[in-house]
Amino acid sequence: MPEQSNDYRVVVFGAAGVGKSSLVLRFVRGTFRETYVPTIEDTYRQVISCDKSVCTLQITDTTGSHQFPAMQRLSISKGHAFILVYSVTSRQSMEDLQPIFEQICQIKGDIQKIPIMLVGNKSDEAQRELDASEGQALASKWKCSFMETSAKINYNVQELFQELLNLEKRRTVSLQVDGKKSKQQKKKDKLQGKCSVM
Repeated sequence: MPEQSNDYRVVVFGAAGVGKSSLVLRFVRGTFRETYVPTIEDTYRQVISCDKSVCTLQITDTTGSHQFPAMQRLSISKGHAFILVYSVTSRQSMEDLQPIFEQICQIKGDIQKIPIMLVGNKSDEAQRELDASEGQALASKWKCSFMETSAKINYNVQELFQELLNLEKRRTVSLQVDGKKSKQQKKKDKLQGKCSVM
């Protein structure tokens, strides 16, 4: 499948069980699943507004294990923006993000221009190992943005993706798709592939 230049690719990283898939599914489908199902890699697409036209937000939900280093490198090299997820119930899950962050720096070079969100998920849980201030401190050190979320109670999920898009400096991307534009796009899509005999 040829790469579309108007795709905006967001890659979600984090240890197994921190809620990466739950965040993505809550955002894309509005659903939450109580059971844990390990992910190898899934990609979800959502239409968004990009430089006053319509483009595809492509969200890659990566594996939580480090079994596939080549897939991880490929995801980083193709990604436009990154969400690094840890669980507020696990200090280890935050520590597990360090090598991923370093790899993003190594592959992308100057990360000042790249939108990165550090996310403390499961903020609804009572059994915390990490305070919001610790997430904020790490985000300051990494010079990235920080937010706490809960996929379970749908807290800050939409805001997370909107904030990530707000961080993009090279082009204007937004979750809000202008109604008229998308109708024109639909019309254009309908016309594509139809030929008329003169």
